[in-house]
Amino acid sequence: MWEAWITRDQIVPRLEKFQDFIVISLCIGLFCAMLIRLGEMYLSLLDPLNFKVITSDILFILILVELFRLLIVYLKEQRVSVGAAVEVSLVSVLREVIIQGVLEISVDQLFGVCAFLGVLGGLLLIQAWAFQQGEAAPDQ
Repeated sequence: MWEAWITRDQIVPRLEKFQDFIVISLCIGLFCAMLIRLGEMYLSLLDPLNFKVITSDILFILILVELFRLLIVYLKEQRVSVGAAVEVSLVSVLREVIIQGVLEISVDQLFGVCAFLGVLGGLLLIQAWAFQQGEAAPDQ
């Protein structure tokens, strides 16, 4: 009885459909979070303008958009896009630097952020180089 249900050919598609359901649920939740955050941002424009808060809200919404795009790419291609994940990380780090303020960050934190940004930039360069190498290779 259990042997017929637990075969790899039958259970893997079921698990993939369940995983897609989870990702779709995350997409819906993320979309709702973006709408709520966008509404809060527009309401904050009624108060006296605070550049740091508005910039932080805009960058946070951009992070949510990039995460949404990452989930959409996953649903389409069944893989995580390294480029989109690196872009989300870059914007997230820069948002934190902008919120905290460059002049208020300690030297150790600043070196850590610079090293992290350098590694992320290197990942983007490696991805672009690998993509070019893949295009240059003849089709087999």
